[in-house]
Amino acid sequence: MPPMSMPPIPPFIFPPSPTPGSAPAKGMPPMLPAIAFPPMFFPPNPAPAEGMPPVPAVAFPPIYFPPAPAPAEGPSVTIPDIPGTSGYNISEFIVVVGFGTPSQPSALLFDTGSDLSWVQCQPCTGHCYQQNGPLFDPTKSSTYDVVRCGTPECSVAGGMCNGTTCLYQIGYGDGSSTTGALSQETLTFSSSRTFSSFPFGCGTTNLGDFGSVDGLLGLGRGQLSLASQTASSYDGTFSYCLPSHNMSRPGFLSIGAAPDTGKVQYTAMIKKPQYPSFYFVELASINIGGYVLPVPPSVFTSKGTLLDSGTTLTYIPSKAYALLRDRFKFTMKGYKPAPPSEELDTCYDFSGHNAIFIPGVSFKFSDGAVFELDFFGIMMFPDDAQPAYGCLAFAAGDDDSFSIIGNTQQRSAEVIYDVAAEKIGFVPFSC
Repeated sequence: MPPMSMPPIPPFIFPPSPTPGSAPAKGMPPMLPAIAFPPMFFPPNPAPAEGMPPVPAVAFPPIYFPPAPAPAEGPSVTIPDIPGTSGYNISEFIVVVGFGTPSQPSALLFDTGSDLSWVQCQPCTGHCYQQNGPLFDPTKSSTYDVVRCGTPECSVAGGMCNGTTCLYQIGYGDGSSTTGALSQETLTFSSSRTFSSFPFGCGTTNLGDFGSVDGLLGLGRGQLSLASQTASSYDGTFSYCLPSHNMSRPGFLSIGAAPDTGKVQYTAMIKKPQYPSFYFVELASINIGGYVLPVPPSVFTSKGTLLDSGTTLTYIPSKAYALLRDRFKFTMKGYKPAPPSEELDTCYDFSGHNAIFIPGVSFKFSDGAVFELDFFGIMMFPDDAQPAYGCLAFAAGDDDSFSIIGNTQQRSAEVIYDVAAEKIGFVPFSC
């Protein structure tokens, strides 16, 4: 899916404070402590009320990026990921990999809704936006080569040619685009893990809002994606954990088998022929504070639900969203409403509150799997100048299209894509 621009989330740094202990008002649904403004404290993962999906406790230490977790057993490689709001002016998530020999580092947003990876390249004969680091220079690599016309890779990319050189062109839903030479190069994840002859786009005309990243890493289901290209060596599996805003533990991207923690809940990976590159799941219901939204499963299943790391918010059908919003408002009567922020229409001014209590939210899928959301998968704080201004992180989608579970709702959970077994797993509160 195309990158979607959202205001950056402020980096919260708050000292600890006593545990909030106030109970919800009589007649209100169960509530959980989620965030406090100074003084502030969150006990580690309090036990939820019966029937209530838990919202984890979150502390706010200074933001830092320690080394990535150790790789899983078996064939795998794991590298850190960070929010694009940490210096890249984008709402997606970033990994740093190397292209070429010797390796040239590239900071890429990774996207499960895209296939072909690409970087901005020298010489930039068309247009290149401003990125943090230098452009990739193919002339400085001994392993760079262009893909020739008439090859299977060129056919998959669309078959466009300039002489004997295969070209690529990708347009995204928000109007962004990238064009250049379809190429092959050595991709480096670590000193011991490289992929040779990796197909990617050497972009020389790149237009749109990509923040200041160097390009994109495609993790879709198509033949040219990283997930497909590495499937034979890495069991057709990858996973990621998008760090929560408190950054108490680093996020990561892993290519290869994820360790079996016994806590994963798998749901079926759904194929839709009209969207061959996308990962769909079958969302059936949403639980908020122990209250299941009173809509039939067909409200979600008739069009399907896309799981996408490259979309910021979660978009659900308007009828379901109205019920979710109204229930959320009912549980938040003790807080002062605030004006909306673009698509975020349910916002509050939490000034003067030592603690905030919100209802837990979880997704239930048709095969019974449940995905419980982190606090920051429910609330966003979109204005860094107003750290006490927070909004419900959902929006009404297009009723004629599929729903989307965006990267905000996936934060702090390890999301496992077992493409070979056609299933997707969730391990909440993993980073």
